[in-house]
Amino acid sequence: MIKVGIVGVGTVGQSVVDILQKNADIISARAGVDIIPTIGAVRSLDKKRAVDIKLTDNPNEVINSDVDIVVELMGGVEEPYKVVTQALKNGKSVVTANKALLAYHRYELQELAGNLPLFYEASVAGGIPIIGALRNGLSANHIESIVGILNGTCNYMLTKMIQEGVNYNEVLKEAQELGYAEADPTFDVGGFDAAHKLLILASIAYGIDAKPEDILIEGIDNISQTDVEFAKEFGYEIKLLGIAKKKDKGVELRVHPTMVKDNHPIAKVDGVMNAVSVVGDRVGQTMFYGPGAGGDATASAVVADIIEIARGNRGPMLGYKRGLEGEKLKLLNAKDIVTKYYIKLKVEDKSGVLAKVTNVFSENGISISSILQKPSKIQDRVRLLLTTHECKERDFISVVTKLKTLDCVEENLGFIRIEE
Repeated sequence: MIKVGIVGVGTVGQSVVDILQKNADIISARAGVDIIPTIGAVRSLDKKRAVDIKLTDNPNEVINSDVDIVVELMGGVEEPYKVVTQALKNGKSVVTANKALLAYHRYELQELAGNLPLFYEASVAGGIPIIGALRNGLSANHIESIVGILNGTCNYMLTKMIQEGVNYNEVLKEAQELGYAEADPTFDVGGFDAAHKLLILASIAYGIDAKPEDILIEGIDNISQTDVEFAKEFGYEIKLLGIAKKKDKGVELRVHPTMVKDNHPIAKVDGVMNAVSVVGDRVGQTMFYGPGAGGDATASAVVADIIEIARGNRGPMLGYKRGLEGEKLKLLNAKDIVTKYYIKLKVEDKSGVLAKVTNVFSENGISISSILQKPSKIQDRVRLLLTTHECKERDFISVVTKLKTLDCVEENLGFIRIEE
């Protein structure tokens, strides 16, 4: 018999207990041993939980008990780090769904865990087994790229904006009312949640040790219906993507709103669903799709990890025993990203303005791919919508800076990167 203790018996924790108890027969058959949840830690014992295991408000009581596996579902960074660290020091196997913890401490935890199992399938994309795919199923491949919709809240909001013409503030309010977005939605709409997940995937694929502060992160809060209309006219969808790409000299890691061709498989992923496209040098493109959040979906991944530990599966936490590509590949500076761009400007409606704008691009060696002019609600103003051919981020940002200095250009210009 394997005993399981849970630190953080909230929505996901309650679902983990429920699955372990109600699906005990099939879990036992697959694991080859009975798996029993015995104790859980909560912030307050005053709040009722739908579980029939012993509860405590002291995480140490779980860590120091006779459980074999500690499941960490607290949320946050430093407190969970202390809990997981102590559990490993006590010789306990650990399962966590905490992407923020891993975004900051995955390498320290791998070093500490050694041969002890530390599994974390539920930390990225909820019920999609993308961690297992990278660590195991695709382990014979050099990973060329990872492109993913990693946040269901943002995908839901963008889907509504595109399909129903709802503006950003309206759809954010709706997402909050439905429970998809928090009262303070910054972590989701600002791209930080997706960035934490991307960093975990990049560590498995490339051995890149980066923190959220080291990579480009942009959210969806500046997306407007003007952007949506342009995207539709030119055959694009707008998605918040986490992107990891292997280049000759390193790896690009970035999270930002992205225009993708509407016939790309990832462009067809709508609502709260997640999807991850992985390209391997031998297997080619693979696509993983499913629910990225929710109590049952996340708990399903947690229990799958528990079963793997019960089966005796171990291996290094990040999936490699010796230095991976990180010995050769370094994190590229965000300014060295190479991609295409869409930019919107509000300009004076008079002769010579277009020439001034295009000259700025030309002077910085950036080629314009398309130009669209739209009327503005303000008299004597028009909207210019342009796309570029591939160029370096540093050169494009230089163009943006110079455009803002032109008297004929209003300050509220914006841009979105394009991936094809």
